[in-house]
Order: sequence, then C-alpha cells, then structure tokens
Amino acid sequence: MDFYQHFRKWLRNLFWKHPPALTGMKLGPETQVEEGSQNPLMLQFFTWDSRHRDLSWWEHFESEIPILKDKGFTQVWLPPPNKAMEKNGRGYDAYDLWDLGEFDQKGTIATRWGTRDQLLKACDIARQYNLGVIIDAVLNHKLGGDRMEVFSAVPVDPTNRMVDIGQAREIGGWTAFDFSGRLGKYSSFRWTYEHFTGLDWDHLTQSNNIYRVASKQWSRWVDKELGNYDYLLGIDIDHQHQDVSQDLFAWGSWILDTTGGSGFRLDAIKHMDRRFLLDFIKRSRSSHPDRQRLFAVAEYWSDNLKLILPYVRAFQGQTAFFDVPLHSNFHRASKQGKLYDLRTIFNSTLVKARPGDAVTFVDNHDTQIGQSLESWVGTNFKCQAYALVLLRDGGYPCVFYGDLYPNEECYDEATSRTIESLLAVRKSFAYGPTTDYFKHRNCIGFVRMGNAHYPGCAVVISNGENETSTKSPANPPWSIRMRVGREHGGKEYQSYFDHSKRVKIDSQGWGIFSNTLNNGQVEVWINS
Repeated sequence: MDFYQHFRKWLRNLFWKHPPALTGMKLGPETQVEEGSQNPLMLQFFTWDSRHRDLSWWEHFESEIPILKDKGFTQVWLPPPNKAMEKNGRGYDAYDLWDLGEFDQKGTIATRWGTRDQLLKACDIARQYNLGVIIDAVLNHKLGGDRMEVFSAVPVDPTNRMVDIGQAREIGGWTAFDFSGRLGKYSSFRWTYEHFTGLDWDHLTQSNNIYRVASKQWSRWVDKELGNYDYLLGIDIDHQHQDVSQDLFAWGSWILDTTGGSGFRLDAIKHMDRRFLLDFIKRSRSSHPDRQRLFAVAEYWSDNLKLILPYVRAFQGQTAFFDVPLHSNFHRASKQGKLYDLRTIFNSTLVKARPGDAVTFVDNHDTQIGQSLESWVGTNFKCQAYALVLLRDGGYPCVFYGDLYPNEECYDEATSRTIESLLAVRKSFAYGPTTDYFKHRNCIGFVRMGNAHYPGCAVVISNGENETSTKSPANPPWSIRMRVGREHGGKEYQSYFDHSKRVKIDSQGWGIFSNTLNNGQVEVWINS
C-alpha cells in the first residue's frame, strides 16, 4: 500500500466517530465461551412462501432449534410476527403490530406463521438453547385499514415525489385502524389519516396514484431516490407525529419483553425518518439493563456502496447493514460464469470497506425468482458465495433457509449438502486471521491461520471449467500456492470432502492447494 492509499484510508477513518456496530452487539449466547472459540452465525428462517406440510411455521422452528444450535447458529431471524392485512399475509403487509396471533382480526386468529402461544413457546425453547431470536420490525407502512376516511390530499409525481402534479382535493383512503378485535389490549392507540403522510389509492375515484396528505410534508431524513423516497407502499407512516413515534417506541420494548428477542431486523429503512429509527434503536437498548448490546441490522437495499456508507455513518454504530453490494457481486458472478474475474468479488462491498458493520448474505426472500428484488445467485456460484461469507473473518454471515432446507421454491439438494459441510468447517476450523491469495481470475484462495483453539483451514474457489491440463501433477489446474504457517512444515493437509486427497506442506509452511471442481467448485483443506 503506497503513501496515497494510506493517506486516503486515514482521511476516510477520520470521519468515522463511532466504532463498528458489530463490536458493540451480542451475536452469540449469553454464556459466551472464551473469546476466539466461537463463530457467531445467523439464519434467516423463512422463504417467501414458507409452508410446512404438517406444522405451523412457529412449531417447525421450535422443532429445529436443537439442530440449528448443533450446526453452529447463534441467532435466528424470524419473519414478521404481526397480524397482516390478509389471512395468509407474510407480515410485511402490516396491519396490527400488537397482534401476534391472539385476536380475531382480518378473518383469522393465527397469523400465517401460527398463534401467539406457538411463537412464545418456540422463543422460550430458543432461549433455553441460547439461540437468539431476531424480530423483523416492519415500521414503514400499514395496510388493511378498518374504515375509509375522506380527507384532502395532493397527487405527486411518482418519479419525483417532491413535485406536485395537481391541486389538493378530497380523496377516500382506508386509513382508520380501530383494531376492534384487540379492544385496546397492549395499546389503546388508534390510527387515522392524521398519522400518515401518504398513500396510493383513492377509493372515491377508484384510482391509483401517489398522494401526499395535504397537511403533511415528506420527511427530509429519508433516501433521496425519486426526489424523496419517504413513500414506498401502502399507507406511509408519519414517524414525525409524536403519538405515532411513542406507540412504536412502546411496541419495540413490548415485543422484546414478550418474545425475549435478542434484536431487530429493520425493514426498508431508506424510506423511514432516520432520526426516528436511531431513537427507536437507542430506546430499545435502554428499555432494559440486559439490552445494552441488543443486535440490530438494517435493510438499505442498494448495490451502490457510496449510497450505503452515509447511512452507516448516520446511524452511529447503532445498527449493522446487510451487504447488498456483495450479494450483487455474487449474482453478477453467477450470471457471467467463467467470464467473471474472481479477484474483484469484494470490490465496492461493505464487508471490505467496513467489515464491522456488514451482515453478509448470499440470497434472501426478496431475491428469490419472481420477487420484487429478484437477483438470485445461481447454483453455478452458490457454494462459492457461501464459502466466501462463511469461512472468512470479515462481517457477520446470514444463511438463507431456502438454500439449506428442502422447499418448493428454490432448493437445490447438492448445494444444500455443500453448505452443510461449509457450516461444519466454520464451526470447527475457520478461525484466526485471513490471508488472501487472489492470484487468478478464475481461481482464488485464502487461508484461515487458526488460533489457540482451532487449527484453521485453506480454501480454494473456482468459477472455471474442467479442462485437460499439461501441467505437472504437482501443479494441477485450478491450484494455488498458499502458506499455512511454518509451524505446519512437513505436515500433510487433506481435503475436507475427500480425505484421500492430500497436500504436502514444505518446511516454510507452503503448499499447492487445488480445486477439482467438485462440491460446487469449492475445496477446503484441513490439517490431517
């Protein structure tokens, strides 16, 4: 690294006045074992459709808790537990945050995922296994109002919400939320149009458009896409309204008290007032002495690192962020195949710029085929991507249920088997600092050097194809010379997937590690 690179790094760090978010959060069990002897790991425990043939989803989660703990997971991100606008709604169509499947509302008592009792029983079992439960908090919008109200609103340009395209006029909006099934239990707050900033449906004229409530202005503290991205969908919540913010603050404490949750996944933050969200996280942490290290991860969906970093800075280390740019690189690599230069896989990613603020992932429910953010990582690069997030020391990895568990939406059996193996390697070998050997466009490697508890491993990843090679057996195709440490001189490393494959380490700790393009084009080598 030359002087100018050092200077730029120093200058960049000068403007970060807070430590990385993950360093201040609890990622593992409370009975934390000695530092360096555990790799924290998160699982997103749902897909978009999430169906189980025999059990409610909460019962399914409960039945899997011991298995998840054994695989090395320390936290599980559950789908939104709140009552949706429809019986089978996924919770992102939020109707009543205070109804966890307890009240007869919207044609059902249970949510899509099950009843309140089933949820709380599963959460209790998770606590017994020291498995943290992450609550998906949908705080941007509401849907499924109980009554229509007539009020004045202004149509705005959908491509630039700061531009009015008509005069204020009366519209009909389903903006009254009475929650008659709940009868004020837990919260007596009822919502009317005064608690929202905008909506996209005028019931009087039966027409779609984006309308701003005439007495409101969009928040200034949101993303600037489309002029102002306060409005996303449904009926947009006014987080600047004091009664609204107080009810949401109270819900944040209540949901943690009720479920024993270990943190939040914050949905769609680019559309919400940043000041409110920062206050929400801080209040949630201060609501109980044991929550000072509450986990939080925010979904700011953009593959442009330059847009994400100002948000990371604005949240002052109070929340981590999903590394969408890294996911985008994985998606691009799967589309381009052998034309993709693997040496660039971490370019312009959050985990490279701010590893202590990055939650890394390969895919999620939104990236599935047919979803609004479709960007599915194909099976030709899925295992390589998982090796890059699970076996390295930067960021906090999140595994997707759809890649691990059999399902009708996106499951690939061979990929799942390899991910299972990578989870086992992470749990037992992938410790210590990482040394990279990104030498070839179609074949890269890295070494985890190990620590006092675990011996480390060497990993080779390729996106190449099988080909006949004229190289000597000592230097096969898709191979990299890497150093595992002088202390291993004279030893042999063996393939984790095939113990008959071995590599001799020379007296200086170097070995030539190959990838035979099996196991999803990932090879892991361990000290035999």
